[in-house]
Amino acid sequence: MTDELSIRIERSFTTISPESWSKLAGASRSSTSIAYNPFVSHAFLSSLEESGSATAETGWLGHHMLLETDDGRLVGALPGYLKNHSRGEYVFDHGWADAFERAGGRYYPKLQCSIPFTPATGPRLLVAEDYPRLAVQDAMAESLKEVVRRLGVSSAHITFVPDDEMAVLESEEYLHRTDQQFHFINEGYANHDEFLETLASRKRKALRKERRAALENGISIDWLTGSDLTEDIWDQFFAFYMDTGSRKWGRPYLTREFYSLIGERMPEDILLVMAKHNGRYVAGAINFIGSETLYGRHWGCIEDHPFLHFEVCYHQAIDFALAKGLKRVEAGAQGEHKLARGYLPVTTHSAHYVAHAGLRQAIGDYLARERDDVEHMNEILSEHSPFRRGERLQED
Repeated sequence: MTDELSIRIERSFTTISPESWSKLAGASRSSTSIAYNPFVSHAFLSSLEESGSATAETGWLGHHMLLETDDGRLVGALPGYLKNHSRGEYVFDHGWADAFERAGGRYYPKLQCSIPFTPATGPRLLVAEDYPRLAVQDAMAESLKEVVRRLGVSSAHITFVPDDEMAVLESEEYLHRTDQQFHFINEGYANHDEFLETLASRKRKALRKERRAALENGISIDWLTGSDLTEDIWDQFFAFYMDTGSRKWGRPYLTREFYSLIGERMPEDILLVMAKHNGRYVAGAINFIGSETLYGRHWGCIEDHPFLHFEVCYHQAIDFALAKGLKRVEAGAQGEHKLARGYLPVTTHSAHYVAHAGLRQAIGDYLARERDDVEHMNEILSEHSPFRRGERLQED
C-alpha cells in the first residue's frame, strides 16, 4: 500500500456518498464481490439517522471514521457514534461506567462503533475490495485509538465483530469480550421436516405439537417482502412494535419513519412474518436478509396466543431460510429457549480500547474470567441441544 492515507470523521450519512460506501459494504445481495450484510448498508444506516432513531438527540452522535487516499478516494470506513449512555447496544458496560465514575473518572462520552439497536455480527472495519484488506484494517484500528486520544473520550467499543476482524483488533491490543447467541445452521436441509428428522424423537414430536398449537385458533401466516411492504402494513407492524417494546424496554428505540424509509430504500432485504387472526394481523416479526443469513430482529403483538411467538420468530425463520437456501438464521440477542428449537449456542465477539491504564487493566482481568465463563456455558448448553447423538432413527 503506497498511497498516503488519512482519517476523516463524518457526522452524518447524508454527506457520505452511497456509491462510495457501497464499494466497501456491498451494494446488494446480488453483489458477488462482497458478502452483503444489510445492517452496514448505506440505506440502513442513513435511515436510522434520518428517521430520528439514532441522532445526537437520542444520544447517538455520528462519528463515522473514513479512511481516504490523498486524492479523496474512500478505501476504508468504520461506522461510529459518540455516546453519552450505553442504551441500545446489547453489550453491557454499565458496570464499567459506574466503577470508573465512582473512582473519579469520566466514562461518558465514549465512542461506540456498532450498528445502533442491532445485536448482529457483521463487518465493521470496511475495506474497498481492490485495496490490501489487512493493511487497511490495521490502519483503522490504530487510527481509532488516535481518535479516542484526540477527542479526549474514555474508550472505543467495536461490538459484534466477525472472527477475522477480532484477530486484527487483538493484535492492536484491543480488549476481547465474548458473549453468547443462538443461531440456526442450515446443513443443506430440503425443508423443515428434514431438519426435524435430525432431532431426538422426543424433541421432534414436541416441536411439531408446538407448531400445530400455534396455529390451531385459526391463525394464518404471511411472508411479506418487497412491494408487499405498504405504508398500511408498516402502520400495523409499528403498532405491534410499540405495544411490545413499551412493555419490554419502556421506550422503543425506532421511530415510525424508520420503517417507511427502509421500506422505500431496501424492501427486498426485509421479510415481515405476519400472523393473521379473524381477518386482521395481530402479530409480526421483522427480519433482514443478507447474502447468506436471515437476521431476526424484533417482534410485537396485539393479541396473545400460545406458542405464537415461537412460530413467528423461530420456526417461520427456519422455513424461509430453507426455502431461500440461506446458510443460517441469527435470531438476535440472548434467549436460551431458542436451543430447544434448533438454534445452537455460538460465541459473539467485541473489541474495546480503554484509554485509562488502570481501568484497562481492571476490565482486562474481568474479561479473561468472563471469556472462560462464556466458553463453559456454551459447552454445557451444547450438551443439551435437541439434536440426536448417534442413536438409531425412530419413526414418530
